[in-house]
Amino acid sequence: MFVHPVPTPFAIIEVMRTLGLFSVIFAFLVAGMIADAAAPAARTEEELRQAEKAWAAAVTQRDFAALERILHDELIYAHSTGVIETKAQYTGRLRKGEQRYDRIEHERMTVRLHGNAAVVHAIVRMTGEADRKPFDNRLMMLHLWVRGPAGWQLAAHQTTQLKE
Repeated sequence: MFVHPVPTPFAIIEVMRTLGLFSVIFAFLVAGMIADAAAPAARTEEELRQAEKAWAAAVTQRDFAALERILHDELIYAHSTGVIETKAQYTGRLRKGEQRYDRIEHERMTVRLHGNAAVVHAIVRMTGEADRKPFDNRLMMLHLWVRGPAGWQLAAHQTTQLKE
């Protein structure tokens, strides 16, 4: 008959120390995994904030090469006036000078990630000229960005006029 040896108090303390050490190591590993998971999200959010700035700069500087990269081929561009344009229509009006943005300034911006898509909600001030009429608008803006082989591209734009 086999008899289990009775552990000594020192053996029990050593097991508890070992388990405690493993618990601490496990806690650090889990915390590290959580931090590693949050880091890409923070980097991606910053990428989108930079994409917003790049879009605003390309529009105000009339940088059509940059706009070609930034705007998705299936862009839906809905102005606060209710006019809806495709990428070709929107960039065509910019090229002809029928629509001109002198300033696009983000007052506030919220970014929400959804896999390879992201929604950016912002309050912006836009000034410029549309159909030879100046505008100075404070707008609520919603952008849908999609990530593909070309990186983040603007797939949809919607603005709503705000009262001052």
